[in-house]
Amino acid sequence: MPVKQLLKDKDRKFQLLFEEHPQPMWVFDPAEQKVLEANAAACTLFGYTREEFRGMPIQVIRTGPQSYRAGSGRVIHVDTDAHAIDYGHRAAELVVLMDVTEHHKLEEQLRQAQKMEAVGMLAGGVAHDFNNLLTIINGYSQLIVNNLPSNDPNRQSAEQIMKAGERAATLTGQLLAFSRRQVLQPRILDVNRLIGTLTTMLRRLIGEDIDLQLGLRENLGQVNADPNQLEQVLMNLVVNARDAMPGGGTLTIETSNIDLDDNYAVAHVGVKTGRYVLIAVSDTGTGMDESTRAHAFEPFFTTKAPGRGTGLGLSTVFGIVRQSGGSVDIYSSPGKGTSAKVYLPRVDQAALVPAERRRTRALKGDETILVAEDDEMVRSLVKETLVGHGYNVLDASGATDAQKISDVYHGDIHLLITDVVMPKINGRDLAARLMKGRPQLKVLFMSGYTDGAVVNNGILRKEVAFLQKPFAPTALAEKVREVLEGNNGRTRGAGE
Repeated sequence: MPVKQLLKDKDRKFQLLFEEHPQPMWVFDPAEQKVLEANAAACTLFGYTREEFRGMPIQVIRTGPQSYRAGSGRVIHVDTDAHAIDYGHRAAELVVLMDVTEHHKLEEQLRQAQKMEAVGMLAGGVAHDFNNLLTIINGYSQLIVNNLPSNDPNRQSAEQIMKAGERAATLTGQLLAFSRRQVLQPRILDVNRLIGTLTTMLRRLIGEDIDLQLGLRENLGQVNADPNQLEQVLMNLVVNARDAMPGGGTLTIETSNIDLDDNYAVAHVGVKTGRYVLIAVSDTGTGMDESTRAHAFEPFFTTKAPGRGTGLGLSTVFGIVRQSGGSVDIYSSPGKGTSAKVYLPRVDQAALVPAERRRTRALKGDETILVAEDDEMVRSLVKETLVGHGYNVLDASGATDAQKISDVYHGDIHLLITDVVMPKINGRDLAARLMKGRPQLKVLFMSGYTDGAVVNNGILRKEVAFLQKPFAPTALAEKVREVLEGNNGRTRGAGE
C-alpha cells in the first residue's frame, strides 16, 4: 500500500476517533490561543457549533484557570489533559476535557458548610458567655425597676437598660439559632394551621402595598418542630421578602408535600432523602445575584443600609431549620424576585393542639432550693430572687460544692437548680448523684446554650425542666413554682 494511502487512512481513523469520542475534545493552538477544532461532545457540552468553535479565541469563553462559560451563560468547570500534536503542519494540542461542574459544586458546598460550622462554634461560645452577662444585667435591671416608684427619676434609666438588654438577648438568641446551640422544644405541628394563625400579623408586618397570597395544600403532612422557632423562620423570611419590595409587590407563602430524592441529597451536603413538608416564601422583589445568594446565610452578611439590618435573619433561619433536621434553599436572580424554600421532615403523627397554659396564682414558696452555678454573679441573682420570694436557698459554686452541701444538710431539699455546663462535673451528672440519696428531688436546669447533658442534638427531652439564659427574675420564679407543683422536674430519662 502506498505511503500516502497509509497516511490518509491514519488521518481518517484519527478524525473518526476525535469526532465520535464521548469525551469532549478540542484542538488548540497554544501560540495564538485559539480553538482550531472541536468534536461533537465538546459542542454539546458548551452549546457552540463546530463552525463557531473554529478560530474562537479562548478568552471569549474562559472565565478562570479551569472554568469556561457555555453559550447559555452557564459556567462549566473542567479538568483538562493536553497532548502535543502536529495539526496541519502546525504545532497544536489535543485537549481532552472532563466536566467536573457538579463535583466543583459539591466541593464548594462542603467548604461553605465547614466555614458555617466554624463560625457557628464561635458564635455559640460567644453567645454562651454573653447570656451569663445578660442574665445579670437584665435580672438586676428588673429588680431595680420593681423597687423604684413610678415617679423616681432613675426608673426611666433602669428601664432603658432593660430594653437594651432585651435587644442584646435577641441578638444572642439569633447567634445560638445560627450555631444550632439553642434549646428546641418541638411538638407535632400542622404547618397550615400555624401559618393561618400568623396571617393577620404578617399582613400588618408587610404593609398595604404588598399583596399576601397563600397557597396552602390540603392534606399536608405534619412536622415535628418547635412552634416558636418555626414562627421565627416565617417572620424572618417574610421580613426579608418585604424589604426586597420597597415599591410594593406580591408575597406568596405556599406549602406542599414533597419527596427529596438522591439527586437532591447528592447536590446538598447534609441532606437526607425522604418525605418532607415544603414551605416556600416567594416575592416579586429585586432578587439577588449569584454572589449575594452564595453568602446569604452567613451571619452579619447584609445588603441593607447601615442600621437597617443585623445580617442575622437568614442565618437564624438556616440554624433553626438545620437543627430541626431540615434544609433550606434560596432561588433568586436579579430583577426576578426570590424564593426561599424550607424543607422539614414529614411525620405521620397527628398534630397536637396546645393546651391553654395555666397561670400560677402565687410565685412565693417556702421550700428549700439548692442552687449550683459556677458564675458568682448569676448565682447571687438567682439566690436574691428566690429569697425574695420566700424560699430557703442553699447556694453552691459548682457540682463538688453542691454535693458537699447535700451530704451535710439534714433537711429536705425540694429542688435543685443547676447550670448545665460547669467545670469537671456537669449539671446532669450532679443531679443524678444527688438523686441517689434524695430520690424525691426535683431538678431545674439552666444554661446559655444547648449541651449533651440535657438535650439530644439541641432537642430538649420532654422529661427535663429547662430555663434558657438570659432569664428575668419573674420568669425564674414562675418556672420554679411550675416545677415544684408539677411533675416535669424529674431527671429520669434526662441522660438516657
